[in-house]
Amino acid sequence: MDDWEEEGTTTAATTNLTNHNLCEDGGSRRGGNGFTYSFPSDEPLNINNWNNTGGEMGGFRGAGRGHFGRKDSSEFNGNNGHFENGLRGGYRGRGGRGGRGIRQGGDHDGNRGGFRGGYRGKDEEVFSQGEDTKKESNEEKPKVTYIPPTLPEDEESIFAHYETGINFDKYDDIMVEVSGVSPPQAISTFDDAELCESLRKSISKSGYIKPTPVQKHGIPIICAGRDLMACAQTGSGKTAAFLLPILQKLMADGVAASSFSEIQEPEAVIVAPTRELIGQIFLEARKFSFGTCVRPVVVYGGVNTGFQLRELSRGCNVLCGTPGRMLDVIGRGKVGLSKVRYLVLDEADRMLDMGFEPDMRRLVGTPGMPSKENRQTLMFSATFPEDIQRLARDFLRVDYLFLTVGIVGGACTDVEQTFVKVTKFCKREQLLDIVKSTGTERTMVFVETKRQADFIAAHLCQENVPTTSIHGDREQREREKALCDFRSGRCPVLVATSVAARGLDIPDVQHVINFDLPNNISDYVHRIGRTGRCGNIGRAVSFYDPDTDSPLAHSLVTILAKAQQEVPSWLEESAFSSPSIGKFNPPRKDFAALDSRKGELFPVNVSSRPAFQAATDEEEWE
Repeated sequence: MDDWEEEGTTTAATTNLTNHNLCEDGGSRRGGNGFTYSFPSDEPLNINNWNNTGGEMGGFRGAGRGHFGRKDSSEFNGNNGHFENGLRGGYRGRGGRGGRGIRQGGDHDGNRGGFRGGYRGKDEEVFSQGEDTKKESNEEKPKVTYIPPTLPEDEESIFAHYETGINFDKYDDIMVEVSGVSPPQAISTFDDAELCESLRKSISKSGYIKPTPVQKHGIPIICAGRDLMACAQTGSGKTAAFLLPILQKLMADGVAASSFSEIQEPEAVIVAPTRELIGQIFLEARKFSFGTCVRPVVVYGGVNTGFQLRELSRGCNVLCGTPGRMLDVIGRGKVGLSKVRYLVLDEADRMLDMGFEPDMRRLVGTPGMPSKENRQTLMFSATFPEDIQRLARDFLRVDYLFLTVGIVGGACTDVEQTFVKVTKFCKREQLLDIVKSTGTERTMVFVETKRQADFIAAHLCQENVPTTSIHGDREQREREKALCDFRSGRCPVLVATSVAARGLDIPDVQHVINFDLPNNISDYVHRIGRTGRCGNIGRAVSFYDPDTDSPLAHSLVTILAKAQQEVPSWLEESAFSSPSIGKFNPPRKDFAALDSRKGELFPVNVSSRPAFQAATDEEEWE
């Protein structure tokens, strides 16, 4: 479990460029995995030849073992780092052992260029599954030794934040609906929440002036002991909405961390799908509990297990974790769940889909975990499809409340959305034009596959654009270094897969570029939500390839219309001309819905409505 992969369900190997930052002097740079590469000033890296189907392909060893396999001088010019006709040599991934490359003509023989161990990336094909696959996949993975750097203890670092934008006050006009029986009254200010003195000080130091809509309604619902499913737009303050009332209750009850118990029994368990997101939630919990006896701890893959167990042994009241590592520490007998009062699923629609649902059922079925009637379960996300809502009922009390903030499943109106109609062969040129025009402004570029993330990052570096990448096959130290370089502005461009699409709150991200559009509308909403946060203005540019993206056209038109954005005529034409759609309706399986119980048992309280009325009601979709 040391190497649990949150992104996708299959352990994958990838071309692991540990640092794509451009060497300004044209010299070579050695990556953390032993992969030395260079960008000479007189001859650029030939990215096109990385996918050269005419040459023999091999690759690099995967994460943690990166180096070239056998090569000859006709295929790789070691003096200038120029990839010419492909590489021969093993490609060693985390789960398997490299063979000797894929030979020209598609020879997959294990002794003459077979690609042993197989290779599957997220949404990528399996290159080979030879007879050695099963044997090799049973090999032990290398022991994870990475220990994160020590976190700063000074108040200035802990409470660092970025300012709200010019549109923050517009949050008061956002439509809010609460479905369910007898919801508590919303608060208007943080003082109305009657928080303890420690939390009030933390809120003030964090720069919070007034609560956002999800906080105004979510905090009193949680304080009242009700289960909650909350659907709120990206960047709307969901993390504080559940952390503040949880910490308030623990502090009011005098809960304190203790290092005297061999088995730690936290009062709150928070689960999220990616390492970066759960780390962010932990930092928020650490900030709000600063100076108190309540102690949060975070556990996730890619980090030395012994280190995290030692952190746990020092006391834990709030356990934050990704599913795999959390189940691991519970299975080791280091964490007991009998005292759990709160179970929080952030990005709950992702936590309950086919990838994570079995782990969530294992978690709630762990011996000692209180039943749903004896704990408080809270679910938060920007999207909640109907099928996920029905599944979530298995985890919630029957009288749970459903909180809707803003246009359900819609994009934030503070993000300017632009679409560029382009074929896949012209995307790279368009991307380069955009990132060069943005200068040093922070830009996130989303792609669909891990391998593509490295290729695009290397291409931008070749063009003198300082760039880094993040995806599920990079070592944890590399992922953290990439985010650090991006946050600091050292690398203003971050190329990412869906591992960075949800929840990440990075200051001053001015641009999001969808180099590849995702295959569902929910992921699109989450991706562009990395900009335009907390009332700030953002811009999202998406490359639309008619050959591959037309199934998403009708949902994109709906998103644009709801956000009061201009709809390109060619996109609208594509949406209505799809042969599979008789009338214009968003796909219900992927699109977020209102409370699926509407019309069954529970009323809906409408707290406020904006001046305009977009097509958000369920009946208007039919």
